[in-house]
Amino acid sequence: MQLTEHRPGNHHVVRRVDSSAVWIDDQRIEHSLIVGARFLRTDWPVRDLADLNEQALTPIFELSPELVLIGFGDQQQFVAPSLQRRFFEQGIGLECMTLPAACRTFNVLMSENRRAIAALILSGNTTDA
Repeated sequence: MQLTEHRPGNHHVVRRVDSSAVWIDDQRIEHSLIVGARFLRTDWPVRDLADLNEQALTPIFELSPELVLIGFGDQQQFVAPSLQRRFFEQGIGLECMTLPAACRTFNVLMSENRRAIAALILSGNTTDA
């Protein structure tokens, strides 16, 4: 599914998402990643929600976003309550959603110039958006 027709503003845009990859701008990425307006980390070592822990979240917390979208799979799931609490303690909003929904929401937030990060977990078990 094509998500955008053009690149508005000076920020990353999720152009497309399917069961095996996410296209950020013109780059096809087949691994879990963290993306912000002008930040892109394509080597995030998370393949499942169960892989999320304090160490995996450190690069996200270091960016001090106002909101983090965690996108995974094609059915909404939530991170462990202890990790949800860490976001709350840091004053960072957290939204857990499907991978396609997180990609769409990220684009909207970027168009609004929000300080948001999308942590997109690619494990190969999502359906086409």
